[in-house]
Amino acid sequence: MAASRLSFRNITALAPMVRVGTLPMRLLALDYGADLVYCEELIDIKMAQCHRVVNEVLQTVDFVAPDERVMFRTCEREKDRVVFQMGTSDPDRALTVARLVEKDVAAVDVNMGCPKEYSTKGGMGAALLSDPDKIEAILKKLVTGLSIPVTCKIRILPSLEETLSLVQRIERTGVAAIAVHGRMKEERPRHPVHCDYIQAVAQAVSIPVIANGGSLDLVKTNGDIEEFRKAAGASSVMLARAAMWNASVFSNQGPLPVETVMEEYLKYAIQYENNAFNTKYCLCQMLRDKVESPLGKQELYQQTQERLQARRDVLESSSQPDRLVMDGDVTTMAVKFERREYPPQITPKMFLLEWSRKEKLEQPLYEMVQRSQDRAFQSTVTIAGKKYRSSLWEKSKKFAEQTAAIVCLRVLGIPEGRIGEEDSGLVCKRKREAKMNGITEEEGIKKRHVAEQETDNSKMAAVANGDRHKLDTLQNNRRS
Repeated sequence: MAASRLSFRNITALAPMVRVGTLPMRLLALDYGADLVYCEELIDIKMAQCHRVVNEVLQTVDFVAPDERVMFRTCEREKDRVVFQMGTSDPDRALTVARLVEKDVAAVDVNMGCPKEYSTKGGMGAALLSDPDKIEAILKKLVTGLSIPVTCKIRILPSLEETLSLVQRIERTGVAAIAVHGRMKEERPRHPVHCDYIQAVAQAVSIPVIANGGSLDLVKTNGDIEEFRKAAGASSVMLARAAMWNASVFSNQGPLPVETVMEEYLKYAIQYENNAFNTKYCLCQMLRDKVESPLGKQELYQQTQERLQARRDVLESSSQPDRLVMDGDVTTMAVKFERREYPPQITPKMFLLEWSRKEKLEQPLYEMVQRSQDRAFQSTVTIAGKKYRSSLWEKSKKFAEQTAAIVCLRVLGIPEGRIGEEDSGLVCKRKREAKMNGITEEEGIKKRHVAEQETDNSKMAAVANGDRHKLDTLQNNRRS
């Protein structure tokens, strides 16, 4: 039933592309007229560790790894048109991952054509082409175990006979369609695409064949897509690089100026909090030879960073400041460290350290974590057996530790050193003077350690020389 609802005939699809086929690019391709969109290849081992999370803020479904990285993000808009492509070499693991995403995607595809080492070294991608038995086992497992269509994407083999034998065996597994990249695994984009092989495959099987690999040679505009389909004798066409360079290739009104396409892409990247580094990469691919232009260097990259951060700040500001929330055994509060609110020589960490010494407690212990999508930091401070942290993320480790100290101080009702506060006497005059003279606490400890080491060396020399008077003098100086 599921296969009948999703047609792979007479369609144009966004091909799976590593680092490109994330949610913003997929939605952009749909906007411009793509019928189906494939996500980037996602490795089964990593996906199997994920848990499904409904993101109410972004209105997405996220598949989140143990380290909190979002491995796959999708939304209702693409639910019936997104194909989840996985890299796998194990039938059972493939089914586990496919069932994890089954309710949120339109179909599942197995990558059998990627020639890159990160895919082939695990027996995935193009490595599967030399193991037809494993191909059959994986596809049969998926076809019989899922309620949605299963497809696969291959490269052609060295001989036409081998290629036809393989695709006919694949067809017998019950897959809904097969995508054929018209190059062998050793060939690269500079090599011409073998349309004759794709045409022979289309004639040898009854299921839809999706032609791929024509971006550089044959497809530069929307009008070229149909010409490529005819040349390959295929049911449908799948575009990778042509779409990566300018997604409006899917539009019969295109191509649009790349600046327009980039602006639309940025809107989605901001809306769905796409990883900033991934966003930069995609923009770079669109710019191509214009990367070093003022447009590439100043407007777009900086604009992306600022807009993503602005979006993040808006979401974070919805948290009520100074409102305590328990996160397990950690007391949290939505605060940020604003350096301008404190004198140059004073920080909340200093106040917390001095307070712990005054109360004869162990020194505060700070634990740091980093968020992968934007490399922001969050710190938890432990003191007197209790933990405190800010629910907001900071741009640096130092700021993250300061916010953790602020939460602790505010919860305990202790001054934190802000401008305008009464002098609490927590930070002594000597420490303030050291700070004003540019000497940090760590530097002071280091200097004292060096001085003590020099004294010890002098004592050893005095003992060796029998100079009792000098030894007594050194010991008295150290006591003082």
